[in-house]
Amino acid sequence: MNYENLIYTKDGFVATITINRPKVLNALNVATVQELDKAVREANNDSEVRAIILTGAGGKSFVAGADIGELAKLNPMEAKAFATYGQHVMNHIAGLDKPVIAAVNGFALGGGCELAMACHIRYAHSSARFGQPEVNLGLIPGYGGTQRLMRIVGYGNAVELLANGEMINSKRALDIGLVNAVFDAWKTNDAGEPELDDKGRKQADMDGFMEAVQKKVASITNKAPIAVRFAIEAARRGAGMTLTEGQKVEADLFGMVCTTSDFKEGTTAFLEKRKAEFKGE
Repeated sequence: MNYENLIYTKDGFVATITINRPKVLNALNVATVQELDKAVREANNDSEVRAIILTGAGGKSFVAGADIGELAKLNPMEAKAFATYGQHVMNHIAGLDKPVIAAVNGFALGGGCELAMACHIRYAHSSARFGQPEVNLGLIPGYGGTQRLMRIVGYGNAVELLANGEMINSKRALDIGLVNAVFDAWKTNDAGEPELDDKGRKQADMDGFMEAVQKKVASITNKAPIAVRFAIEAARRGAGMTLTEGQKVEADLFGMVCTTSDFKEGTTAFLEKRKAEFKGE
């Protein structure tokens, strides 16, 4: 499938979807959100794909929010429809059983932060910045940010970020649980010293960052694909249940996964002291 605002690539078991609007810091307009929905479906329907990475083009921004020029023209009914559709796409991403990983390589603001939160796992470059700055525009988050943020970082941290509209750095994001890990990747010269721009700032090594992310993702794609999907499903469904209800879901899926060829291969390989070769069957 061809995309105007995205780059879709596949390498082995991993599909990478890159938001490709660097001139506007990868801001999400409606056309881009529609393409994102299609691209995620393409990856999810590909039997060879075991994990999906979402990232941004240009090295400065993951997604710096919604397209304000487009948003400013909406009347109240159009704005509600805009939010409802965006929530639908974010819910679709969050509801996938294949792991979706956000590789946050710069600004993740507004809709960008909401997109990152819809992913199952978030890895950030140390230069990344996060925030829900909608109150600075007289708005609130509309793509699920008010709901996902408090579920991820807790009520107090969420309300602070929602109410002050400030950006936080990657270290703070890691401290409050907004990201899973932060990678410190910078360009260096032949002497091993950091390369600086004309303002004396270190230059981020986004290739090195993506290599680090891909290495972490490979630790997932090397596992039994059905088991990974069932584990995600159990966690996702159980999040809205009591412990007893969630354990029932877990037991059902545990029984189902024991019918797979990968279960037989994994247990046999362990007993034979060799590496398992999973086929997703």
